[in-house]
Amino acid sequence: MAKTTKTELVIFKNPHPERDYTITHVNPEFTSVCPVTGLPDFGEITIEYVPDGLCVELKALKYYFLSFRNRGIFYEAVINEILEDMIGALKPRSMTVTGNFSTRGGLHSIVEVGYLKGLDSEPKPSPRVKITMHTKPVAKPVA
Repeated sequence: MAKTTKTELVIFKNPHPERDYTITHVNPEFTSVCPVTGLPDFGEITIEYVPDGLCVELKALKYYFLSFRNRGIFYEAVINEILEDMIGALKPRSMTVTGNFSTRGGLHSIVEVGYLKGLDSEPKPSPRVKITMHTKPVAKPVA
């Protein structure tokens, strides 16, 4: 039986939960595998969200994206899975995940999915993702 390794998402407390502001993370080098052909798929993934109490740490987000590199998964499934994993970890006020995939077979695909707290239901936590709260002290800048 193959061992399943959980991908870790590190989160931290929103430094300004009293305010609505937008965070946008863009991964221009996303890769996964087409489940039909076994060929690599390339794209740009954009996560845009208004945080509530939590934000995601970027190094962990980078490794989260890399966890899809050898997975056979359709565009529609990967974008929805990313949204569900991020909502499960961050519980944002709102979030949009967009996949802008490279041309393949003469077709260019864009898949977008959104979430609005209080309007959409929250997904169940993913068994593939481990959520860890950042607890190390943050270094203060030198004046």
